[in-house]
Amino acid sequence: MVKLSVEPVTRVEGHGKITVSFDENGNLDKVHFHVVEVRGFEKFLEGRYIEDAPIYTPRICGMCQVAHHLASAKAVDAVFGVKIPETAELLRNLMHQGSTIHSHALHFYMLAAPDLMFPTTDDVLKRNLIGIAKEHPEIVKDAIELRKIGQTIVKVVGGRAIHPVTCVVGGQSKPLKEEEREELLKLSERAIELSEKSIEIGKKLIENIKEKDLLDIGYFESYHMGMVNNGVHELYDGKIRVVNAEGKVEYEFDPSEYMNYIAEGVRPYSYSKFPYLKDKGEEEGVYRVNTLSRLNVADKMATPLAQKYYEEFVKEFGKPCHYPMLFHYARLIELLSSAEKVKELLENDKIVGEDIRAEPEDIVGEGVGCVEAPRGTLIHHFKTNEEGIITDANLIVATVQNNPAMDIGVRKVAEKYLKSPDDANPQILNYMEMVIRAYDPCLSCATHVIRNSENDLSLEVYKKNELVKVIRR
Repeated sequence: MVKLSVEPVTRVEGHGKITVSFDENGNLDKVHFHVVEVRGFEKFLEGRYIEDAPIYTPRICGMCQVAHHLASAKAVDAVFGVKIPETAELLRNLMHQGSTIHSHALHFYMLAAPDLMFPTTDDVLKRNLIGIAKEHPEIVKDAIELRKIGQTIVKVVGGRAIHPVTCVVGGQSKPLKEEEREELLKLSERAIELSEKSIEIGKKLIENIKEKDLLDIGYFESYHMGMVNNGVHELYDGKIRVVNAEGKVEYEFDPSEYMNYIAEGVRPYSYSKFPYLKDKGEEEGVYRVNTLSRLNVADKMATPLAQKYYEEFVKEFGKPCHYPMLFHYARLIELLSSAEKVKELLENDKIVGEDIRAEPEDIVGEGVGCVEAPRGTLIHHFKTNEEGIITDANLIVATVQNNPAMDIGVRKVAEKYLKSPDDANPQILNYMEMVIRAYDPCLSCATHVIRNSENDLSLEVYKKNELVKVIRR
């Protein structure tokens, strides 16, 4: 048997690897994407006061912290049976859109763009942000500015740029001042300008991928899931919609009903779970989340400029679209949508209101919170006792839901390019990484697997680069 590995998978958040094995006859055997770290935040939360969940969960990740903050806050509000004031809703949504701007700009320019700009180069020192900066310094400057705008919004609304603290039981702890609104409005105009510019850059880079016959790497058809508000693209609050591979709506449900539709499996080669649509089964019920999936489930975008580019996208690539490489294009349309949404929210005079917190009522004991994180649908589900102590926590994060798709995607690349071990080269192995990066995974968020005898902690012992022993616990 011959075994190849890509370890670590680069330009992603967290730690992962890809393995490819061939049987004794040289035929392709197993291809898998592995999440190789375990963190266990669901267990950490047990025994904590429920009102502290929005402070703890952002520590899962420095990239997805706002989405975790908001999903937990919404779940906590449900636990206390409280409806937050409209101004608080506007502020939370504003923080979420700012975080989306930051995250999408970071991923597209700094993690994905090297793949799209230099997909076939053998020079790994060129296929990175520094390689882009040498040839196109103005692009990197725009990326940094966009990220700064997003983080500034989060800091002003959330109290901190990283791990915000202002979401509390019943609303927000801090209002938005008029002078802060005026400053953020100026930044929103610039964010819209830079986002439109990003889409035009993205179009050229996608065309580069098409010309090199790489658009279909990792291609397969599946269900898609995302949030909508009366059918309109939504990131902050709405119903969860699932469409099938032909684009037909299969389900549309309230996030609190997620357990009726989503099941989670485990496999022995990953610390991440493998969710699937419950009534379709683990093999047939694979679905995807994230930017492209959200465009696939929505009838239209919520803002005018994003709608224009959405229509162009659908006209060129169809709907639903299943190409992993086009998650990047969809990410840029969402980037523009969030920039427009920031301006829209700030132009609403209610956002500077003083009524930002409602008094909580009796503890209901159970609550579900959901937002569309930059990487896809994020669900926080908490159960408490009568004293408000967390007794059970379930976090279904976006990357976990895309875990089956990434596993399938790397196999599709191997099936296309690796007929034997002799075909392996750094370029083909990078194609596998490109598929993983298209989903913008956050692997720190994804490590919530339940351990069992087949899927336990292990220590691999190497001697002179040769595996000599595996110790399991």
